[in-house]
Amino acid sequence: MTTSRHKPQLVILCEDLRHYHFARKFFQSRGLKKIIPNICPKGRRSGEQYVREHYAQELKAYRSKANYLNIALVVVIDADLKSIDERIKSLDDPNPRSDTENIAIFVPARNIETWIHYLNGHDYNEKDSYKSLYNKGISPSKFAEKLAKKICPQGLQDDAPSSLHHACQELKRLQID
Repeated sequence: MTTSRHKPQLVILCEDLRHYHFARKFFQSRGLKKIIPNICPKGRRSGEQYVREHYAQELKAYRSKANYLNIALVVVIDADLKSIDERIKSLDDPNPRSDTENIAIFVPARNIETWIHYLNGHDYNEKDSYKSLYNKGISPSKFAEKLAKKICPQGLQDDAPSSLHHACQELKRLQID
């Protein structure tokens, strides 16, 4: 088991603050303390476009430090109207990850609010957008903590979003436990 002192420094590249707060709280709940955000500035452009444009830069930075630092890169990008595989391919094609790299790409389908809706105990589908239900007043952090502390240790239920199942597989790429 990795001690807190040996946990990696984590860079989170994501579309917006909701993604960041969700991912940060999830990883903090798993014992990571050193977390560096790279978040699309609000109102500047599409969050998805920002992540695609900055992925190569973060990947290069990760690779330049991975030999001497304990680091990991987490990317959170909504599927929107694409499939999970299409979204990952849009990042991986020009810059493929190797299986040994501490890089995980999480693709909530349709968006992060689908995961929040599921974690809030509601029926969901991965085609509808639940953004309007979670615009104000609901912190993504409490749902991320629930996922990390209550759901992940027991394993996801079969009826969980397929994109969340995929995220659990991506999580295995990171050497954080």
